Formats: sequence, C-alpha cells, structure tokens
Amino acid sequence: MDRLEAMRLFTRVVDRRSFTQAANDLEIPRSTATQVIKQLEDRLGVKLLQRTTRTVRPTLDGEAYYRRCLAILDDIEDAEGAFSGAVPKGMLRIEVQGTLARHFLMPSLPRFFAAYPQIEIAMSESDRWVDVIREGCDCVLRYGALPDSDLIARPVTSLERITCAATSYLEKYGAPTSLDDLANHRAVCLRSITTGALRPFEFVEAGQVTKVDMAVPLSVTGTESFLEAVRLGFGLAQMPLFHIERDLAEGRLQRVLAPYALPPGPVSILYPRARQLSPRVRVFIDWVIQQFSPVGR
Repeated sequence: MDRLEAMRLFTRVVDRRSFTQAANDLEIPRSTATQVIKQLEDRLGVKLLQRTTRTVRPTLDGEAYYRRCLAILDDIEDAEGAFSGAVPKGMLRIEVQGTLARHFLMPSLPRFFAAYPQIEIAMSESDRWVDVIREGCDCVLRYGALPDSDLIARPVTSLERITCAATSYLEKYGAPTSLDDLANHRAVCLRSITTGALRPFEFVEAGQVTKVDMAVPLSVTGTESFLEAVRLGFGLAQMPLFHIERDLAEGRLQRVLAPYALPPGPVSILYPRARQLSPRVRVFIDWVIQQFSPVGR
C-alpha cells in the first residue's frame, strides 16, 4: 500500500475509531489494516494510535498527523474535483450549532444523501468558535454576529427574533410595555463560550440599535439550557422565533414588547479562504442555503 493509501486508511481508522470498520470501508482484510498502520508508525518513529478492547483513539502525535493527512488528502481531492463532471464524494466534515441542525438540516438530510450517495458527513455540534483549518472542518454553519477571521463568510439568511417570557413569569411579575419597564425585570441571557460575554438585550429604534441593561440572575452557554431556563420562568429572553414557535402556540411562552423590533439574527456558512472548494463542499453549501430559503431574509 502506497503512502497516500496508508494516509487514507489511517484517517479512516481515526474517523471510525475502529480497525475493523475502517478495513470494511476500504474493503481490505483487518490484518492488512493493522499491518499498514504498524508500518506507518515504524516509518514515522512515533505511536499514532492508542488501542483498547473497545475503541481506537489517536495519540497527541496521531492527532497532529491526522490533521496533516486530512489537509493533504483534501488538497488532492480538490485538485481532481476541480475538473468539470467530477462526482461529489468523500468525507464532509462540518461544524454546526445544534438548534440549526435539528430544525433546518436534519429533516431534509435523507434527500441530500439520496442525491449524493457517495458523500459521508461527519457533523460536530457546538456553539464555540472553531479553528476550521486546525480542526479539519470543511465548513461551519453559525448563527449570530461573526468575529473577524480569515474565513470566507457566506450569508445564508436572517432569522426573526422576538422578546418573550414564560407565562408563569408574566403572571408573577407582569408584562413590560415599554423599554423603561425592563429596569424592573430580570433576564436570561446566553453567554459566549469563547469570550464569556453576555449577549445583551437589543432593540431597533429609529434605525439605531439600542442596548438595554437588565439584571441577569442566570446565564448559560447552551441553547437548549437557555430555552429551558426561559420556560421555567427565570426571566425575559430574546430568541429566534423558529426556536419557540411551538412554545408560543401551546401557551408556555408569550411574546412581549411586540412594538419594539429586534435586530435579525444572521445565519452564515464559513469555509477556508485559501482553498478551491471541492464538489462535495459546493453541493453541501448550495443545499444548506436551500434549506433556509423558505425562512426568507
């Protein structure tokens, strides 16, 4: 097996966390896969994998080599895929925010696989800022304002946001009718995993964004915990409408301060600047944009 094929085998072992599954994927005997990885470790002079009875994981050296292998193999695939008529195929590594994935992507994912049966997706779920190149991601789907970076950020859509609270909270504290009333209320806020900063309450007045300071007895970093805290009545919140439509319809949450508009929530897909997009990445980005198109901008 040549070096490129050994790299492909090694990355597949890491992805699958299994010699047996990797060997099955590449249609080679397991004994051959084990021998090739041992020869690779001998040639490099480092231990690449930690083996247990249940799983296989990369060592620190193995993780570094894995990232380098991904970059090399992706460059080769991108070069070949640059020619017209190339069939989208291979592993697609994406990072998404879980709420967006569950609401917009997962329901239509079977149709994507039916259209592109040779593409595999490895989806990571997180709200943190991802180092796309270092972590080997092909693209990242993000909600909210983006920090400065060298990545290309392609706008996908803008999601309507509203101010809301649990019915139980409003029964206890009353509903605010003006921004001045917010001084007597408490808020539940999202806190950035990266910076620790709270996402402020924001309203649009006369074309300008106004930030309002409120008491924040509870802040969280996860969107599901954020929603549950609002449902439990810990305070007012500002949330994307799509995320709470069922709660509004079933009366658990109520909209407040409806006359006061909020800045919309931008959704973007990001990918490395210095890379010719492979066919699998191009078709995935186009498909993602289609999934958000009914939402409107």
